[in-house]
Amino acid sequence: MTPFHLHLVSDSTGETVATVARAALVQFDSVRAVEHIWTMVRNSNQVAEALAAIKARPGFVLYTLVNPELRLALENGCREIQVPCIALLDPVVGALGAYLGAEVRASPGRQHIMDDEYFNRIEAMHFVLAHDDGNATWNLDNADVVLVGVSRTSKTPTCIYLANRGVKAANVPMVPGVPLPEELLKATRPLMVGLTSDPRRLVQLRRNRLRLLNEDEESEYVDMERVVAEINAARRLFAQHNWPVIDVTRRSVEETAANILQLLARRREQENLPSTS
Repeated sequence: MTPFHLHLVSDSTGETVATVARAALVQFDSVRAVEHIWTMVRNSNQVAEALAAIKARPGFVLYTLVNPELRLALENGCREIQVPCIALLDPVVGALGAYLGAEVRASPGRQHIMDDEYFNRIEAMHFVLAHDDGNATWNLDNADVVLVGVSRTSKTPTCIYLANRGVKAANVPMVPGVPLPEELLKATRPLMVGLTSDPRRLVQLRRNRLRLLNEDEESEYVDMERVVAEINAARRLFAQHNWPVIDVTRRSVEETAANILQLLARRREQENLPSTS
């Protein structure tokens, strides 16, 4: 793979510019980016420091700076070095401003301001940690979403991802021989979602887990027949309660979470529809 230097310059945390850059890079199979990230760039000295590094390792520059003087300094410096310098958000912000007829109020890191949405995400994260792996089932009815599935179906990481979107998510594991908590079946407020996977993939994941824990890899936990039985029992439960089911075999956590967010949005829309009676 051909390496190249990618300089990401931001006046905030750099999360936006890094995420978009990586999303674009996955479209290219034959290149590898050597990332240089410059965050909290808010004065001319910091711009000069970034430019010195760019000159030492020339490459592609993406930036999210809102201060006009700093933007100009970076662009002029890159022009002198003869490297491309792209303002990542300008096309989108400009188009939105034109469509909405609204003036842009540029301020560094406005997406990270500690508003109600921010505190909702923090609260959701605390909720997820307190309700992971079947804990605090007495409080399940306060969840927005409850994920149910056998071991190693990505319940915990999916819940954490949802928390970052402000969703209070809990997860309950299905363990052979252990009855599900009554609170799960009595809960009416949360969206219940069943997670399933291909048995062969599950066995592989479970073996890797046991290997990391230095435990016996020949236990019932990885027995194919037992795993198939677990999956079938889970599917019967999901069908019995008419819960939506997501097969996570070939899905990333982000894709699973996106599907759940769609289900949640659809459910909330239906709940807000005016009555026809």
